[in-house]
Amino acid sequence: MFEDFLNALQNFRRNKTRTFLSLLGVIIGVASVIVITSMGKSSTQQIKDTFGSSGLDVVSVNSGFMRRKRNSVEMQFSETFRENLFNNIKNIKKVWYKNNISSTISYGDTSSTTTCNAIEYGYLEMYGLSLSSGRYFTVTEDVEGLQKIILGNEVATALFPDGKAIGKQVLVTCSKVSYNFEVIGVLKEQNSGMESSTNTAYIPRGFYSKKITPNPIASGVMVQATSPSYATTLVNDITEYVTNLTGTEYSVNVTSMQTMIEQMDSITNTLSLMLSAIAAISLLVGGIGIMNIMIVTVTERRQEIGIRKALGASPRQIQRQFLVEAASITLIGGILGIFLGIGISLAVEYVKSQAFVISTSACVISFVFSVVVGIVFGLSPAIKAAKLDPVMALAGE
Repeated sequence: MFEDFLNALQNFRRNKTRTFLSLLGVIIGVASVIVITSMGKSSTQQIKDTFGSSGLDVVSVNSGFMRRKRNSVEMQFSETFRENLFNNIKNIKKVWYKNNISSTISYGDTSSTTTCNAIEYGYLEMYGLSLSSGRYFTVTEDVEGLQKIILGNEVATALFPDGKAIGKQVLVTCSKVSYNFEVIGVLKEQNSGMESSTNTAYIPRGFYSKKITPNPIASGVMVQATSPSYATTLVNDITEYVTNLTGTEYSVNVTSMQTMIEQMDSITNTLSLMLSAIAAISLLVGGIGIMNIMIVTVTERRQEIGIRKALGASPRQIQRQFLVEAASITLIGGILGIFLGIGISLAVEYVKSQAFVISTSACVISFVFSVVVGIVFGLSPAIKAAKLDPVMALAGE
C-alpha cells in the first residue's frame, strides 16, 4: 500500500494542475468547517470571559419581573421564604437578600446618581467582586447597621478624581432623606456573573433595615449553590417550588448566569453544526470532482492497467492502487485544509485582537470525513479499473 501511495504522488506531480483543482474543493471544505466551528467556540468563550468565572454558582430570584399573566401572584421575600428555601430545596449553600435603592451620592459640589445596593455580610466576596482599595464590610457593620459604603469604580472616579476616596464622608440621598456614609472601599471595574461593580454602590443591609425600611421585604434574592454544576438544577427546583407555593406560574423570575451560558453554548453549537454541515457540502462537491478526475485517469492509463494485469497483477491490486490514489488526494487536501483553517483563525484572532479557540475535534472530524469522501468517490473508478480486460485494455491503446 505504501508503494501505491508513492506511485500516487508521482502521478500527482505529472498532473499538477489537475491535482490542484481536485484538492481545492477538499481544502476549502475542511478549512470552512474548522473556521466556522472555531468561531462558535470562540463566541462562547468570549461570553464566559465577559461575565467572568465568578458568580456562576448563583441563582437570581426576582419578584414580579417579566410577569406574563394578569393573575400572577407577586412573591414576597420575607425571612420565612428564606427558611423555606433551605428546608425544601437541596444543593443550597446560602441565601442572600438585598435591596436596591435609587440614590444620589454627593461629595462636596460633585454628585453621582446611581443604584445603591443594601447587601448582607459576605455578599461581595461571594460574587468574587475585588477591591482596588479599602476593605469589605465586617459582620459588625452589617448587624449593627453602621454607615459604611463601598463605591463602584465609576462612582468613585466621578466623586474622587484624585483617587483618594477611602476614609472620606459622602452624602447618600434616597427618597429625599440624606445620610452620611464613610467610604471604606472602592471596587475594581469588573463583571462577575450578573453583578456589575461599575456604576453602583453598596451599603450594609443592616443599616437599610434599621434606618430606611424596618423589617424589609427583599427586592432580590441570590441563592448560592453548593457547586456551579447545580445552578441549572436550582433554577428549575426554585421555579417549581414557588409555583406550587403560590398556585400560579410566573410569580417569580429565576435565572442564573450558568444557565444562560449553557443555553448560549447550546445555541452556538447548533448554529455551528448547521453551518459546518453546509460547509461540508463543498467536500461532497470535491468528492464528485475527484470521481470525475479518477474516471479520466483510468481511461488515460488503460495501457498501464493492461500491462500490470498481463504481468500478473490481480484485480484487487489494481483496485487498491486507484483507491489509494483517490484517498491520497483527500488526505493531502485534508491536511492542507487544516493548516488553512488554523491560519484563517489566527488571522481573525490578530485582526479582532481576541482569543480564537481552535476546535481540535473539528480538525479531526473534518480530516477523517475528507478521507472517507476520497475513498467513497474513488471506489467506483477503482472498481472500473479492476474489471478492465488486459487484452482489451492494450488493444484499446
